[in-house]
Amino acid sequence: MSRPLRLPLSGEVFRTVVANTSARALAITGLTLATVLVARTGGPSAVGEYALLRMLPGLVGVLCVLGLPGALAYFLAVPRRDLPRLWPTLIAIGFGGALLGTVAWLAASPAIAHVFFPQESTLMIAAAGLTVPTQLVLTVGKTTLQGLEDRRGGDVVIAAEELAFLPCYLLPLVTGIHGVAAIVIGLGLADLVVAVEAWRRVSRLLGWRRFGLAAGGQGWFGRPDRALGGRIASYGLRGQVGGLITLLNLRLDFAILGAMAGPAVLGSYAVASKYAELLRLPGNALTWVFYPRLAKLGQREAAASARRMIRPTLIGILLAAIPVALLTSPVMRLLYGASFGPAVTPARVLLAGMLLAGASGVASAYLYGRGTPGLNSLVLGFGLLVTVVLDVLLIPSHGALGAAIASTAAYLSTDALLIGVLLRLSAASRTGHASAVQVTEVSA
Repeated sequence: MSRPLRLPLSGEVFRTVVANTSARALAITGLTLATVLVARTGGPSAVGEYALLRMLPGLVGVLCVLGLPGALAYFLAVPRRDLPRLWPTLIAIGFGGALLGTVAWLAASPAIAHVFFPQESTLMIAAAGLTVPTQLVLTVGKTTLQGLEDRRGGDVVIAAEELAFLPCYLLPLVTGIHGVAAIVIGLGLADLVVAVEAWRRVSRLLGWRRFGLAAGGQGWFGRPDRALGGRIASYGLRGQVGGLITLLNLRLDFAILGAMAGPAVLGSYAVASKYAELLRLPGNALTWVFYPRLAKLGQREAAASARRMIRPTLIGILLAAIPVALLTSPVMRLLYGASFGPAVTPARVLLAGMLLAGASGVASAYLYGRGTPGLNSLVLGFGLLVTVVLDVLLIPSHGALGAAIASTAAYLSTDALLIGVLLRLSAASRTGHASAVQVTEVSA
């Protein structure tokens, strides 16, 4: 029996997680600077348009490619990387989804403009549909690097996709283009610039032979495999449900609080939430790093490796939370002013909700790596239910603090359940009873 591959939080693995966390911190810095620039040039309404245009086209694209980005690390893991006609199938899904997403955006642009951009012309919002394929090319390139385990390349793209917007947004401004047109141009240019670098790295990793029709149907432009495409789509869609639920878990309280308590209370809570989410960065990094690593291991090896990660990640986040909590008040007042004093208490409550995020990040990586993204989505759905119920119960009487308590309860219960699922499944795999609980790979 082969000895399980150890993945301790030390040495190379520790540096990898820290590097990815740093890349995400740089991305947040770039996003913050971009938001300030957009606010200075266009005011609050422009900031809202920027946030929507950064999110909505990408969401449309990911749905139209059937959750392909989330499936790539699994299908590019070593046991599946050389499946016949894999690359033609991936390209067909990506190209077809990009085309479908662009057409869908154009068809829906009158409704999108009416609901989200009432002050903008339908023609301009239709033009924003061009960022559907540009965001897809970037996102698929980034997750391909993740699947191929180009850690440095993935970190560069994660940081650059937000930082690149600043110069790309300034370019139309200096030429006299302002408003939502400048935002659309900046977003599209930034996507393309970073996507070129991502795919340059991919082509270098795979070798230029992939661009031809290599032996065995392994070329980039061969005939797609319909059955394999169905497996990829099944995996991707089950994982994408979890992505949508995560987005709702993080932002649904914003909508409910804004409707019940008004924009002033929401403003303070938004600042508190963004601050607390700093503690979720290591968990996101752990999922990013360990998903492709665990996907290439056998069930027993992956289970043993994931279990070993739980204790150090719990301790690491707990130690990181102490200074972050102590600095909450001075940071809030220094960056945002005394008027944001009410954000301090909700921020500290939300920080408590992030304490299990590191270990749950490992749990998500394990569930994705063993081919069961739907189970991860199911657990996240439970957290969304907790969020909705507690928001409705607590926000009317407690405002932002009620929203913070509701979100904290949802985060802790979801993360604890993910960790529990990891412990149960990994224990079964470790003791040789995996067949009783194992969900077979996507091909089943």
